[in-house]
Amino acid sequence: MTAPALDASEAEREVPVISPAPLTPAADFGPTDRLRGWTMTAVITALAMITRFLNLGSPTDAGTPIFDEKHYAPQAWQVLHNNGVEDNPGYGLVVHPPVAKQLMAIGEWIFGYNGVGWRFSGAVCGVILVLLVARIVRRMTRSTLLGGIAGLLIIADGVSFVSARTALLDVYQTVFIVAAFGALLVDRDQVRARMHVAMTEGRIAETVWGPRLGVRWWRFGAGALLGLALAVKWSGLYYMVFFGLMTVAFDIAARRAYRVQRPWLGALRRDVLPGMWALTLIPVGVYLASYAPWFASETAIDRHMEGRNIGEGPLATVRSLWYYTHDVYRFHSGLTNAAGNHHPWESKPWTWPMSLRPVLYAIDNNNVPGCGAQSCVKAVMLAGTPAMWFIAVPVLAWAVWRTFVRRDWRYAAALTGYAAGYLPWFADIDRQMYFFYATPMAPFLIILITLILGDILYPRSTEPERRTLGLLVVCFYVALVITNFAWMYPILTGLPISPSTWNMEIVLPSWR
Repeated sequence: MTAPALDASEAEREVPVISPAPLTPAADFGPTDRLRGWTMTAVITALAMITRFLNLGSPTDAGTPIFDEKHYAPQAWQVLHNNGVEDNPGYGLVVHPPVAKQLMAIGEWIFGYNGVGWRFSGAVCGVILVLLVARIVRRMTRSTLLGGIAGLLIIADGVSFVSARTALLDVYQTVFIVAAFGALLVDRDQVRARMHVAMTEGRIAETVWGPRLGVRWWRFGAGALLGLALAVKWSGLYYMVFFGLMTVAFDIAARRAYRVQRPWLGALRRDVLPGMWALTLIPVGVYLASYAPWFASETAIDRHMEGRNIGEGPLATVRSLWYYTHDVYRFHSGLTNAAGNHHPWESKPWTWPMSLRPVLYAIDNNNVPGCGAQSCVKAVMLAGTPAMWFIAVPVLAWAVWRTFVRRDWRYAAALTGYAAGYLPWFADIDRQMYFFYATPMAPFLIILITLILGDILYPRSTEPERRTLGLLVVCFYVALVITNFAWMYPILTGLPISPSTWNMEIVLPSWR
């Protein structure tokens, strides 16, 4: 039995072929409006400089550092006057790597041992952080407007603001982490550009693993930046792991997008091993290089332990550093609540996303003039701007949905950076912890909020009313954040306010 013959009209009729997705990705490898992009960057950076440097030298504790500045500002001064080595004689052990104090020493070399001197380098890092977040969001969204919004949000973030204006270590580590994140995003775009060239040249199918991608300098740069983050605080190790997994995911996704036959094996063969070298060996090398003054010193702590606490033999200097590192590790591992270590402003990680337990860095409410018969209050508190931090839970929930349901790589990347600064702290919950450990989380929270604002500002619907409503919502929210930051400004900078205003600034009982 034969099939019925088609008539002429049916035989000539075209049958459409519907593809669920483009066969190859669009040739989109980064924003193209360079002039507008750099104009936005210049304006945002100028605003960041004004906010970060205005009255930078205040407050102090009668001319001395406040809070934990009392550890790091003197150590930076020792770096400046002790051949690059901090010996911390009052405590007997320096418990963090040296890079932040080496950078802090630059400001003290320029301005002397005063508030501006020990805070200058951190303020510079705070300005760079704003610039990086604006450029990163612009690259992720291909929108200069959203990049500018992200820059405004991080300018108005209380955590990023206070950390840039106090001589603690966290802003230094944060700027290196965010710079490494940005370098890996540029590497992602560069990989896809090289894959596109390979496709146009017909080299995608030369092997089942896909083409080689050549030297990836941005990934090497990310490794060096992660090494600097590690050389500020050991928690930089978490970002080496999380960012390493992220860049592997980028590579697998790129090979799948360009129809490589075996994308997983291709990424393993072509990308993972070089990536491990770039994001493991390079950071370790940078970390060891940060101890160059320690190696060169004859009097640094535990510099010569051979024949004393360690045996004599080859690589005695490196083994002495290992001995010293183990002493530092024992110090940190002993900072537990079970061992009796408590502080009135300590907090646990579950309070960090919403800034439920900030840190009071300084307060003076005795005989501060300007409030009539009462004493004014001058305080510096590390607290997240409520308009951003109080909505962290729904923001994170939306990001998780966009990551795992909608497969949006932008949310996945920002969520990776946030998780690297948050989840590892649950592994040792008995340890003494503080909200300033959450400083590296702040830029990634702001990136996530800006991505959500982008979804509101650029909806799928093309109706003018919907777009106008989205623009109004975004403008209202940005204005709310800036107003909220302006209201909090006195307790972020130590400006004198009345006791009644101080009580209004303390928005939660847990802030007391």
